[in-house]
Amino acid sequence: MKKSVNPPKLSLIILNYNSGRYLSDCLQSIYQSKLKTNIEIIVADNASTDNSLNQAQKNKTKHPHISLKFVPLKKNLGFATGNNGGLKHTDPKSPYVLFLNPDTTVNKNTIQKTIDFLDKNPQASALTCKIILKKTGQIQPECHRGFPTPWRSLCYFSGLAKLFPHSKFFAGYFLGHLDKNKTHQIEACVGAFLAVRRTVGQAVGWWNENYFMYGEDIDLCWKLRQKNYRLFYYPHTSITHFQGVSSGIKKTSQDISTATRSTKIKAAKATTEAMRIFYQNNLLPSYPRFTQKLVLTGINLLENIRVFKAKYL
Repeated sequence: MKKSVNPPKLSLIILNYNSGRYLSDCLQSIYQSKLKTNIEIIVADNASTDNSLNQAQKNKTKHPHISLKFVPLKKNLGFATGNNGGLKHTDPKSPYVLFLNPDTTVNKNTIQKTIDFLDKNPQASALTCKIILKKTGQIQPECHRGFPTPWRSLCYFSGLAKLFPHSKFFAGYFLGHLDKNKTHQIEACVGAFLAVRRTVGQAVGWWNENYFMYGEDIDLCWKLRQKNYRLFYYPHTSITHFQGVSSGIKKTSQDISTATRSTKIKAAKATTEAMRIFYQNNLLPSYPRFTQKLVLTGINLLENIRVFKAKYL
């Protein structure tokens, strides 16, 4: 396909790792998009050992507004480093960058609506949409969340948030007091769908490579907030998310994931290691030592539980 002389309006980065047929399905949904402007797709592959990359390369797009590039990486660099690696292959003239998980499918209007929203709302530094979990048909809670302060985390893990799901005081972990059918500013979202203005991403340094897997999305959102950038939740379009196909530790995809036992254990440890990094770098310094010790003890306990489940369940 002849590449357009006009630069893309949006660079879409998909980081793949052993996603099986889901990468191909994700790309196929993008190929069916209704677009009024050019976009580019960069598929960065974290040294997958399955046939997901080869399978995806067989189905090229003929969409007049889409250009496509595959970038095989030499080893599994993790989510943050892998996405930063994909960024290096994007057109620096594209004003928007969209990070998308391979175990997702997008609606036909999702990408164009994302572009239109950012065009019309210069105050929006970043954007996520409504993410629907394939298995349950429900909104993925992580696409609409607050920062995990000790109090919010206590309410969430203790079950208090479930007792008061619409309380700002008790349900702040997922911002339960806000209407998920309306557009509004949020504190954080999941990296499965995250659009960022290129200038904003450059200003905050993109993804923090201290994280291997999990937590890097919260960290990026934290950096946005610290520099007074604004992240918006836009529910008037959506994607479908299988969630956890590569890691195998999510209940929503345990029956379809091909992750090995060792991969599941590594992923389980990565979830809590991400918590430690985020808390120690961003939140704990402002809390008394007693609270710091309590939080770190809770993280250690959670890690033991998650690793046990990954090993034996």
